[in-house]
Amino acid sequence: MAATDIIGIPFMKMHGLGNDFVVVDRRQCGARITPGLVRSVGDRRRGVGFDQLAVIDPDQGAAARLTFFNPDGSVSAACGNATRCIARHLMNETGQDALTLRTERGVLACEDAGDGMTRVNMGAPLTEWRDIPLAQDADTLHLPLDGDPVATSMGNPHCSFFVEDAEAIDLASRGPEVEHHPLFPERTNVQFANVIGKDHLRMRVWERGTGTTPASGSSSCAVAVAAVRRGLSGRSVTLDLDGGRIWVDWREDGVWMTGPTTHVFDGQIRLEGI
Repeated sequence: MAATDIIGIPFMKMHGLGNDFVVVDRRQCGARITPGLVRSVGDRRRGVGFDQLAVIDPDQGAAARLTFFNPDGSVSAACGNATRCIARHLMNETGQDALTLRTERGVLACEDAGDGMTRVNMGAPLTEWRDIPLAQDADTLHLPLDGDPVATSMGNPHCSFFVEDAEAIDLASRGPEVEHHPLFPERTNVQFANVIGKDHLRMRVWERGTGTTPASGSSSCAVAVAAVRRGLSGRSVTLDLDGGRIWVDWREDGVWMTGPTTHVFDGQIRLEGI
């Protein structure tokens, strides 16, 4: 790839509770996003660094269409915190207090939740083994793995463990072990959570293709759904993550996730010779 292909691509750096993103708005530029470029920009020493890179494209039936990439260059079908960050950016841009965004999950409703918070409907959870997907027929409420985890899809696969103390889990060891388990043909996001009060959970996250991250919107939704299915909480759940607090409400029309967003800075990608 020639250096001229990737010099001068404008981007925004955003985060939701420390779950950080590089956002490229292709409504404003014709940037060509390749897996190699994603990996280069995602390098936290030689690039910008991010948990996901999100691309905004124009869309006929929604405010915009979003595509998400992991730092290893792979595509992620869902990213709740990035969706919230971009929804907040577009609401600020347009003056609207509600809009829709198209992702591989479908068209997602987004709204201003007040007090600087943004709420996104992440859609209905999928709990059939083929939809996760799993490599074989299995009970998604009690997976045949050590630790008795729950499998959920929020457009991307999740494996949720309920433990006595999430703080005691060695994420760097357990995360990749579960992510690459043969039961998950597309790998999986991994969460460890414990109950700390009524409808209140503590959660830590290992993201597929990323690693340890202080927060994850889709993981928060998956853990809340798993907790409801296990009878550990009601359908409105507060989750304390390494990066802060997220609220999840599993309603009839989908799983709504609410939390803060931050637009950190704007810049230009200038990676010559890539």
